[in-house]
Amino acid sequence: MRRQLHLPYIVGEDEDGTWIAEAALTPDIFVSGEGDTRESSLEDLRVQIARVVAESGAPEQLTVDVDVPEN
Repeated sequence: MRRQLHLPYIVGEDEDGTWIAEAALTPDIFVSGEGDTRESSLEDLRVQIARVVAESGAPEQLTVDVDVPEN
């Protein structure tokens, strides 16, 4: 079964120039990806999330529609 997961993430450049992207799959499971560029760290994060989901299963999700004020 194929399912979309919507995960907030952070991404930043480490002091050695490596880009790191991180997301929390559950409160106990954190996943990270690395790369030479921002985009490659996000692609690695996607790969790592897929690997962890294959091993641990997909977390339950709640979908909520909210009004977001415009800036």
